Amino acid sequence: MNVLEAIHERRTVKKYEPIPVPREQLERILEAARWAPNHRMTQPWRFRVLGPVSLGRLATAAGEGAKKLMRAPTLVVASYVPSPIPIHAAEDEQATSCAIYATLLAAHAEGVSSYWRTINLLDTEAGRVATGVPANERVLGLLHFGTAIGELPDPPERGGIDEYVTFLD
Repeated sequence: MNVLEAIHERRTVKKYEPIPVPREQLERILEAARWAPNHRMTQPWRFRVLGPVSLGRLATAAGEGAKKLMRAPTLVVASYVPSPIPIHAAEDEQATSCAIYATLLAAHAEGVSSYWRTINLLDTEAGRVATGVPANERVLGLLHFGTAIGELPDPPERGGIDEYVTFLD
């Protein structure tokens, strides 16, 4: 699979088989983050793979919202350590977004479905304690990984290149 195929074929999946992604395969997927562009090679991203105990703590903190946490058998909290220099902190967030997308593409290449979800709970003290995210990190989302139930959905309609590209003289 080439990179353009992975970009075109990857889909957000919200229904998964209950079988966790094997650790070795998940390590290969998360290793793709190493290759994301990042200024000064700081690699500011952090990934926390939730096990049964940490997932239980997060579910308790989520209360009634816990059902959405159980969509996928493998959950990963994605965060980053921002630089104290504002422009570098912005670069750290952008680099981490690239690292997350690299993992989603790697998952697709590995035959693993995924979903990048923002979750306000991870910005609360209870969510941070449940997942081990220290106060100095910013959370960008919860990554869901697993085997999709059924066929991958068709791609949503997207605007053409003429809607977002301008060629200047």
